[in-house]
Amino acid sequence: MSGSSSFYAQDPSARTSWRLAVLMGANSRTYKFALGAALLDAASRGRSEIPLTELAEPYALELVRHLGDAPQAPESLTLRDTDFLVIAKEERAETLATGQPTERLLAAAARSMPAMVMQKFHNLRGGTQLPHRFFELTGDARQRLVRLTPEVLRVARSEQAAGLCAELDARWSIVESSFAAGVGRSLMEDGVAVDWKSLRLTDKKRRRSVAKVGTRSFPSSTVAASSVMALSHPVRRWRLITSSPSPSCSVSTA
Repeated sequence: MSGSSSFYAQDPSARTSWRLAVLMGANSRTYKFALGAALLDAASRGRSEIPLTELAEPYALELVRHLGDAPQAPESLTLRDTDFLVIAKEERAETLATGQPTERLLAAAARSMPAMVMQKFHNLRGGTQLPHRFFELTGDARQRLVRLTPEVLRVARSEQAAGLCAELDARWSIVESSFAAGVGRSLMEDGVAVDWKSLRLTDKKRRRSVAKVGTRSFPSSTVAASSVMALSHPVRRWRLITSSPSPSCSVSTA
């Protein structure tokens, strides 16, 4: 049984499907977290339908805010001038000054979301998909409409919603740290092992040394020791919750 299947089997519910999307989906960029935060916010306010351009506002704004703190894609990735992250960096100063995405940034977000993050949000590794779906994209290129499913409405308005938001923020932070540190995909998936003889962290899949154990061996530019150690356990790393001074995800309690 795969990791995602066993994780879901413990609590086969829409809530667990949501956690699978956040914790076990592919992470070539951080778009999924920005979309997840925007979906939870809209669903917590009872929105069953929302124009794509409206959903793109919080999506773009949160990505711009995060861009100032950490990379939102692997630093080794070469981005084209038309890439959404390139446009977000160029529009960041004006967006933050006004508190609203610029017209150019909003247009780029609405243009890229259907073909990128919205197409992949429900996908898991290995060609499988989430047991539940949380939105559907309808309409044509001129007027796209996002329909939120009863499952995401139920998840966003449940007693666990605040915890799911905290989990999303924590996972977003860990992925950002992995990008900044150059931590590869195998580390994020399979974690690390501790060689107590040499006091080194080892990539489980490639059996290569990652870093020495101990806080002094982690430069400030790399992933925090607590995050690295969290990756060493296949269950603990999904349950790691960290505090954030300015959380990206929030749900309405009204």
